[in-house]
Amino acid sequence: MTKSSMPKKGDKVAWKTPQGETHGTVKGIATKTVKIKHNTIRASEDDPRVMVESAKTGATAAHKPGSVHTQ
Repeated sequence: MTKSSMPKKGDKVAWKTPQGETHGTVKGIATKTVKIKHNTIRASEDDPRVMVESAKTGATAAHKPGSVHTQ
């Protein structure tokens, strides 16, 4: 995924979960290691993660750019 096709902060996105498709908002793009609750998210400039907030639960999660799509 190119930088120009990456979702941007504030974009409405969806992603697949075992329970079905989930919707939320992009909170930012992580390009370095970050912690979410008790999980360490390893990201870099070459391997970024999309930080999303679930519309249903308000929980924050990190996904590879290819696993989220804009609505």
